[in-house]
Amino acid sequence: MNGYLGLFLSAFLAATLLPFSSEAVLAGLLSADRYSMWGLWAVATAGNTLGAIVNWVLGRWCLHWQHSKWFPFKEGDLDKADKWFAKWGVWSLLLSWVPIIGDPITFAAGFLRVHFGLFTLLVLIAKGGRYMVVLAVVNQFS
Repeated sequence: MNGYLGLFLSAFLAATLLPFSSEAVLAGLLSADRYSMWGLWAVATAGNTLGAIVNWVLGRWCLHWQHSKWFPFKEGDLDKADKWFAKWGVWSLLLSWVPIIGDPITFAAGFLRVHFGLFTLLVLIAKGGRYMVVLAVVNQFS
């Protein structure tokens, strides 16, 4: 499989609600010295941002089923997310890169109807920044 495609897929999956990590894939490809650092950054950032957009879309439309028995979030979970956004606002999306809390933040942004353009910009900044740090660290030690 093409390295860039594999990186895109791993970054995409890492940004969804599925447990996955893309940093090791990114580090391995950079260490292989066959790929452009900026190309890797762009592909990882694009894949991770697109995965976060999927979370936003799921969050945006999931409330249609909130009264179903199978709905994965309880009313209290939705209230917590609402309070988080009331306290920190859309700027909390700059934490979308953080493991464990980042994916639920992007999901919550969807059901709280955060403007899609602002959502995308903030998530792009956060995800791109994280991958830049990862690349800088790997580049420093390789």
